[in-house]
Amino acid sequence: MELTREFVRGLPKTDLHIHLDGSLRPETVVDIAKKNNIALPTFDVEELRTYLTVDGEVDNLPKYLEKFDITCSVMQDYESLKRVAFELAEDNAKENVRYVEVRYSPILHQNGGMKLEPIVDAVLDGLHEAEKHFNIRTGVIICGIRSIDPDTSLKLAELTVKYKRRGVVAFDLAGAEYNYPAKDHVRAFYLVRNNNINATLHAGEAFGPESIHQAIHYCGAHRIGHGTRLIEDDDLLEYVLDHRIPLEICLTSNVQTKTVENLEKHPFKTYLERNMRVCLCTDNTLVSGVTITDEYLTAVRTFKLTYPQIAKTILNGFKSVFLPFDEKVEIYQQAKAELLKHVKF
Repeated sequence: MELTREFVRGLPKTDLHIHLDGSLRPETVVDIAKKNNIALPTFDVEELRTYLTVDGEVDNLPKYLEKFDITCSVMQDYESLKRVAFELAEDNAKENVRYVEVRYSPILHQNGGMKLEPIVDAVLDGLHEAEKHFNIRTGVIICGIRSIDPDTSLKLAELTVKYKRRGVVAFDLAGAEYNYPAKDHVRAFYLVRNNNINATLHAGEAFGPESIHQAIHYCGAHRIGHGTRLIEDDDLLEYVLDHRIPLEICLTSNVQTKTVENLEKHPFKTYLERNMRVCLCTDNTLVSGVTITDEYLTAVRTFKLTYPQIAKTILNGFKSVFLPFDEKVEIYQQAKAELLKHVKF
């Protein structure tokens, strides 16, 4: 079976690790900036795309994150946030993503004076509007930021609790990993878990397996964002494997941030062959310059994946969604039926 772009795009997929502020359309950035008199490095769409998309790699994760200062500058009012969320869902639907979990930190969108609740409402409204027009389901993950004080994370955890069963499906900890340990934010995660809400943490991206250990054992992570450096600790890896803790793998951004030296050295295929619950994600479609179809094709080319391996990775994503069990089973079975049309595995 030839795994062409057209074929892979047509497969049902999830994207469980995609940042709202890293996945805008450059055309939209320019349009909003012009309407609101916001300064940009350039108002030429293609020049801006080049400016905001990483070419090759950056020195480190903080350098990668600098791009977000520009995108966040045009996401400071209700209509802009709603538009960006709608377009993200629309773009994912074009890649046949059936379920997407969109993550962002509302505190980064208060420069215009908005309160936290309208910021969440705007994003949810945009996503729910997209669900009416496209064959996609959506959820929101609210992010705490490692480098911002733990009291702010607690405030965002309280916001997550407030929006439980209203579209927010989990709480996350994102941002610069080195020197900002997850255990400092343990109160936020205790609140979330004490209210029976899911947790996922960025860990093992810019710091070693001890970061993943903290995410799981201090913060109770149900999924791990990236988990690239888990390969360095076989004992912890076995724990993650035994407990079926999913890893949200972002191949392209891991190379761009020098988390791995090159794609060939990424542990994704090792994880897959050891039957870990790995799923592929984009991280940031604009900043990393990828679609979810691109990520699957990259995996196919780099690791010589077969269709059964691709199908297994896709189903890992559907197994890992933050949905109530009955709903998870339903979308998993629908995806599996579609995948089985091509070949049994």
